[in-house]
Amino acid sequence: MKTEMRTHLAPAGVDKTVQSLLQEASAWLAAFEKSLGRGDPSALADLFQSDSHWRDLLALTWDVRTVSGRDAISTALIEANGRLEPSNFRIDPDRTLPREVRRAGESVLEVLFRFDTTVGPCDGVLRLRPEADGGPRRAWSLATSLDAIRGHEEQFRKPRNRSHTEPRSFKGPNWLDQRTLEAAYTDRDPTVLVIGGGQAGLSVAARFRQLGIDALVIDRHERAGDNWRKRYHSLTLHNRTSFNHLPYLPFPDTWPDYIPKDMLASWFEHYVVAMEINLWSATEFVSGRYDDSLSRWRVTVRRADGSERVLNPKHLVMATGVSSIPAKARIAGLDAFKGTVLHSSEYTNGAQWSGRPVMVFGTGTSAHDVAQDLEAHGAQVTIVQRSPTMVQNVEPTAQLPYKMYEEGPSVDDCDLISAGMPLALVKRASAVSNPMALEIDRPMIDGLKAAGFQVDEGLDGIGWTLKYQMRGGGYYFNVGCSNLIAEGKIKILQFADIEVFEPSGVRLRDASSKPADLIVTATGYLGQREMAAKLLGDDVAARIGPVWGINETSQELNNMWCRTPQPGLWFLGGGLAQCRMYSKTLALQIQAVELGLLSGQLPTA
Repeated sequence: MKTEMRTHLAPAGVDKTVQSLLQEASAWLAAFEKSLGRGDPSALADLFQSDSHWRDLLALTWDVRTVSGRDAISTALIEANGRLEPSNFRIDPDRTLPREVRRAGESVLEVLFRFDTTVGPCDGVLRLRPEADGGPRRAWSLATSLDAIRGHEEQFRKPRNRSHTEPRSFKGPNWLDQRTLEAAYTDRDPTVLVIGGGQAGLSVAARFRQLGIDALVIDRHERAGDNWRKRYHSLTLHNRTSFNHLPYLPFPDTWPDYIPKDMLASWFEHYVVAMEINLWSATEFVSGRYDDSLSRWRVTVRRADGSERVLNPKHLVMATGVSSIPAKARIAGLDAFKGTVLHSSEYTNGAQWSGRPVMVFGTGTSAHDVAQDLEAHGAQVTIVQRSPTMVQNVEPTAQLPYKMYEEGPSVDDCDLISAGMPLALVKRASAVSNPMALEIDRPMIDGLKAAGFQVDEGLDGIGWTLKYQMRGGGYYFNVGCSNLIAEGKIKILQFADIEVFEPSGVRLRDASSKPADLIVTATGYLGQREMAAKLLGDDVAARIGPVWGINETSQELNNMWCRTPQPGLWFLGGGLAQCRMYSKTLALQIQAVELGLLSGQLPTA
């Protein structure tokens, strides 16, 4: 690695405070590059704090990996330096300038920077924190992320020759003809088969398109966006639009703060056309088997007309969502009930239940939304609670983790900053923000408790963001249902108080009865490992192990957006923002495999 001295000057008009921050950040990067180039573990470790963390997204390890502790970080960085020769660390003038911010309850100097490796350009996030004894600021966290593989950059980044106009052909196929032929796959197999056409599938398919990787998306629904369009009538997103864009095409500034489901569904249809995504809708995945000798999958799919097609892709991307299969768990004794039983995924609206008694089993987001919709249609609603649930008002507390996306930095900068938060800092941030949220929401929480609702106050420091990563749920953002509970318009019944189900409702332990014409079981969804077992077999599911959920050893989510123990099998899921950020991480790895830069087989321990 070549080390050179560089002077980083602030752009014209930048005040002296920012100039000072630029100089401090540049000095750290120069010292880091010099120590790394010399392979000096002691000097390198001295740049980090004892409780520091380094998160790498492919830039130096070809992995999604977090390393903690200054000595472990120093060792890992020197090892990476010998392989990929990182160099030319510099402040990125096109990104947010170094600034003083608070992260995880600490005042830090946050720096976005750029550097190069033998593979390609990379981005980074550095957070410098003062030592407790008043010493100079050292690195508390470092993040490095591969931006592109040199010579194989995304298509939109490549300059177009606008000096001439392409000649028109009045005889040949037009754009629609070409798109129809390309998406038919009559003469080839896709390199990648993406299962699922929701935000995960469309995000990664758009990435593949820009990277020149032939990908086909299949989805069981009739239209793109049906995964949102067909959900209950009143559904809107529970986080702000500023946080929820898809790659390359941000939502219009004219859109509401919280996107209605049908608006989002229509955008998905538009996105497929605008990003030239090859999509087979109304297509069912029938079976799949990996051929080790050919390093390919043999997949059978069934089209809308009932015909079957065999495809042989090199890669399968499971983009069926963190919550993919309705968990229609058997509730002991429910068979005795003779009224209507629906899982929340089957519920549409409450018009036909006006004036009638209904019960909703569950206290997550779907349960609350279904209960609120039923109450709005005049039903007599009781929520049956089985375990304590964390509740935060949708405004302002539930939006606190997204605040950065409305404070000035671009979406790309915010994504880099967010991805550059290692798990340890996410936990600390949660421990700081959760008591603040409790204080803000105390009137609402006290009202819930008075109504008999059991509230999980997250006193262990685990806020809703960590619950989502650990469980995929376990919380509710109040958009009005909690108020209805506190006011007694929606009743609360603890599951433990039910003695037995009866044909017309339930009998309680105090010998009283509670009637119901409808029971909605909002019992959640099974995850992607269960979907893999359903589509690819139990042996594949056993081989890959857990999917989603935090691995405390690696400090990353299990088997998400990285190579898995099953060659050629990848997983992507989460909300729109997670899919936007990590679709790039996944797509770059598949591109690297196809270019021969990365093995598709995980190294054995």
